[in-house]
Amino acid sequence: MSRRSLLIAAPTLLASLRAGRAQDSWPPVFEAGRSQFTVVRPRAAMPQLRLQDPSGRDATVSAKPGRITLVNFWATWCAACRLDLPTLARLAGSRPDRLDIVAICTDTKDLREVRTFLGSLGVRDLACYADTYGAAAQASTEMFPIIGMPITYLVGTSGRVEGYIAGAPDWLSPEGARLLQFYRQQT
Repeated sequence: MSRRSLLIAAPTLLASLRAGRAQDSWPPVFEAGRSQFTVVRPRAAMPQLRLQDPSGRDATVSAKPGRITLVNFWATWCAACRLDLPTLARLAGSRPDRLDIVAICTDTKDLREVRTFLGSLGVRDLACYADTYGAAAQASTEMFPIIGMPITYLVGTSGRVEGYIAGAPDWLSPEGARLLQFYRQQT
C-alpha cells in the first residue's frame, strides 16, 4: 500500500477504531442545556456522608455495592433545582433497577425551610437530606466539587465516582436511560 493510500485511509480507520472503543468503554452522551455528563478520573470511592433527613433523623449515606447512586446537590435559591428535583423524584418513583438517588440541600440547615421547599415542588419519593453536619460540604471540596447548581454525581456499581452533570438533565429521557444502563453493566 502506498503512503498516499495510507494517508487517505487513516481518518476512516481512526474513526472506526474510536467508534468501536466508544461503544464498549465510553459512556454515551448525556446533555443538559449547556453541560454534558463529564467523566471523572481518577475514580475515587464515595465516602460515607452523615446527613439529616427533613424530619430531623440522622442518616449515613454511602454507595451500595452493585448499585448506581446519583448524588445530587441542590439549593433552595436555585431555579434549575425546581426542575431537577421533581425529575429525580419521578425517576426514584419509577423504581429503576439497581439505582439509589440522594438529594442533598447545600444552602440551609433549617429543616423546616427544606421541608417547605420540597413541599412546594410536590417532591415526595426522593431521599432528600440537609447537610447539617457539614459532611457534604467537606466531601465537595475533596470529591464532589460543586461547579454549578444543581449538580449530580454518578457513583458506579463499584462505589466509585464516575462523573457528573450540572444543570437539570432529563434522567427519564432515552439518553438518560442509556447512561444509567451503561453504568449498570460496568464492574
